[in-house]
Amino acid sequence: MYARSTTIQAQPSAIDAGIAHVRDVTLPALEDIPGCIGLSLLVDRKSGRCIATTAWETEDAMRNSAERVRSIRDRAAETFRGGALIEQWEIAALHRDHFSREGACARVVWSKMDPARADSAIDTYKSQALPAMEGLEGFCSASLLVDRASGRGVSSVTFDNADAMERNRDQATAMRDRIAGQAGMQVTDIGEFELALAHLRVPELV
Repeated sequence: MYARSTTIQAQPSAIDAGIAHVRDVTLPALEDIPGCIGLSLLVDRKSGRCIATTAWETEDAMRNSAERVRSIRDRAAETFRGGALIEQWEIAALHRDHFSREGACARVVWSKMDPARADSAIDTYKSQALPAMEGLEGFCSASLLVDRASGRGVSSVTFDNADAMERNRDQATAMRDRIAGQAGMQVTDIGEFELALAHLRVPELV
């Protein structure tokens, strides 16, 4: 499974219009493209950072969709009134305790690792990080996306609501520092987001 993420630095005043556009226009258009298995949208209303992620059955399906997706993405970025940064990933792991509900939020962690140690880092995430995250208050699901060539990774953990995410922050930080050290991963950025749309149909990958 593969994913394409589009990070948009939106105008905060345009976020609600952007969410509506992605829900009503972007998602139906993507569902007509062969190999697309859904979309999620994270938004940070304070900073304006919004991340739309599409999932694909194969790398070829993701690659072949590029031309059709470009115009769809451009229209969405215009609605958010921001520029778009495009990244492509392998979906290395996904575990879902239960589907998210209205009010769900996500903590996203970006990291770097030695590309030669990617398989070991993925194994550590599956065997140690996922079981530990299941113990966090409000845990819904977690995923790990990787770019093996560059050694970049991004983990997204979804929680039932913002209150639970806030209460587990210290516990999550301690857990992240310990496991990142074991996996040889360097954390480069952390963000907390509202899960505005959750329509990914990615199966369990652990």
